[in-house]
Amino acid sequence: MTLEWDAAEYEVVSAPQTGWGADFLRIFLERYGLRGDEAVVDAGCGTGRVTELLLRHLPRGTILAVDASEAMVEASRRRFAGDPRVRVEHEDIILLEVESPVDVIFSTATFHWIVDHERLFGHLARLLKPGGRLVVQCGGRGNIARTLAVTERVMREDRFKDFFAGWQEVWNFADPETTRRRLEVARFEEVETWLHEEVTGFASVEELTRFLKTVVLKYHLASLPEGERDSFAAAVAARLAEERSLVVDYVRLNILATRSGTA
Repeated sequence: MTLEWDAAEYEVVSAPQTGWGADFLRIFLERYGLRGDEAVVDAGCGTGRVTELLLRHLPRGTILAVDASEAMVEASRRRFAGDPRVRVEHEDIILLEVESPVDVIFSTATFHWIVDHERLFGHLARLLKPGGRLVVQCGGRGNIARTLAVTERVMREDRFKDFFAGWQEVWNFADPETTRRRLEVARFEEVETWLHEEVTGFASVEELTRFLKTVVLKYHLASLPEGERDSFAAAVAARLAEERSLVVDYVRLNILATRSGTA
């Protein structure tokens, strides 16, 4: 199930994701660098904040920025209006086709929303040139585990429980070992996969509520009538605050891999 995002709200609250993307881009550049003329796909570009950082290193290159959300695509198109190096398309990355194989596929905060990683990695290998780079960061094993445990308790409360009958989680928080095997099967080599924690704090329950509603609880809120959505997000934030400081327990899965040189 694909849900629309509130691009304006995401632009406001997504400083953590932007910071992680900037840090991971720096790791990639330190290890491999860019010539500046590469053809790059940004898979899950959102409002384009990290795309903009990547573009600084491509003075002669191009970026095809894709997102499955129409609102995110519209926001990115506004951000890059008039820049011929960037084309923004409304597209599901797992269905994306390109005219010619690209040098780099870059993605942050996206792949955990895609359940079938075997299919995903196989498709991405077909989009890359032999020797092309896959540069990905997403939610990994243990990501938001405490946050989801608290959310599940709120889901079972009398006020909300009937709305979540038959609920199934929609994320794929993969571990590094499984991810490495999937990439190698998909014809990637020089594979590096690792986890790191990004515990993210908020200044108030209200700030945390806004973030949860915009980023973390999207699929939960889609199961609720509109009149219950704010109350649900506020209840999750309040329970998190009762148990600990105002944090979301993020764990990021980092992926660096090279497309095999064999056609």
